[in-house]
Amino acid sequence: MVATINEPRQGRRGVPYLTAESAGAAAAALADTFALDAARRDAERELPARELAELAASGLLAITVPAAYGGADLTVEVVAEVFRLLATGDPSIAQIPLSHFVYVNALRQRGTASQQRFFFDEVLAGRWFGNAQSEVGSKHVRDHATTLRPDGDAGDRWILSGEKGYCTGALFADWIPVLAHLDDDGPLHIAWVERGAPGLAVIDDWDGMGQRTTGSGTVRLDGVVVTDARITPYHLTFEQPSTYGSFAQVLHAALDAGIARAALTEAAAFVRSSSRPYPDAQVERAADDPLIVHAFGQMEVAVRAAEALVAEGARAVDRANVRLDADAAAAASLAVAAARAATTSASIEASSRLFEVAGTRAALDGLNLHRHWRNARTHTLHDPAQWKIHHLGRWSLEGTRPPRHGQI
Repeated sequence: MVATINEPRQGRRGVPYLTAESAGAAAAALADTFALDAARRDAERELPARELAELAASGLLAITVPAAYGGADLTVEVVAEVFRLLATGDPSIAQIPLSHFVYVNALRQRGTASQQRFFFDEVLAGRWFGNAQSEVGSKHVRDHATTLRPDGDAGDRWILSGEKGYCTGALFADWIPVLAHLDDDGPLHIAWVERGAPGLAVIDDWDGMGQRTTGSGTVRLDGVVVTDARITPYHLTFEQPSTYGSFAQVLHAALDAGIARAALTEAAAFVRSSSRPYPDAQVERAADDPLIVHAFGQMEVAVRAAEALVAEGARAVDRANVRLDADAAAAASLAVAAARAATTSASIEASSRLFEVAGTRAALDGLNLHRHWRNARTHTLHDPAQWKIHHLGRWSLEGTRPPRHGQI
């Protein structure tokens, strides 16, 4: 694969203004469309450029822009449902704009008025934010950390250098927010780098077993010039109570819930149309085998519980945003932690039991039903579910609030 350093794409003026109802309808319609070729795209690793253009044109990328800046400012509950729906169609496509929404939120929390005005206008024009935040190699190897250093005597200019991995969305983005230290050991800031900036290379080298078409490759930064106007503080985000982490986490949970629902839906369709009944069941159709019916009932309970916990987690974030203090922020984090633990389990179980209930034919590679398990297993590795359970346990035992960071 080759590095992509082309000029940024032009913004798409006049994207639709969506209400909560129309956002859900748009997401559901796109999910149906995305599902049609999801198995083939995954098998051939065909990046979803056309589908992403449809997503951008739908107006969904702009639904969290504040009302003061002309946006719909929809609730977290609505945003989470949009992600869940998109993931039922193709979770790779759903994951690509996740960082976009996280960094819109970063601007809401820490951007200056001029930064908010500029970047929210970009979002309303249909432009994307990607991500370049994970350092390549160990987090403890500071010699290779991405840094912002002063550009000689130019007081408002910085030189950005480093390399980032797992940069989901960067391949398709118009702007790439980059997490970087000031100098070598200074606090983390976000540098907003426009696609096509000299010294920026976005490389399509993602080779994960799942989420194969997210384009989660590498971003290299070699002396990229960034001005003060394109830098926002990140380190201040968690000094006070915040829903920054819980917002990002509930979108991840929604994505896993979507994978679980898609796996269950496709398993049911396969059992009805293609599975052979086991002789001991003494039925004509596999769908009438009482053991298979019971297994589907168990999976339905798990998936419904996961979906309900995602919705409740999103509502907890909404409640905290109305009156934000330490207790409200902790309640939101814990509610979302429960959702992440449940959706991790439900997505892996449903995508694995798919083969148990569907039978030997389901294992044919050409059907690509295993993509559900590969997607679930890959995406759920973002943050260990056991730590979510640990924080819930500490709260249950002693009322200990979870830590403040982007993973809870």
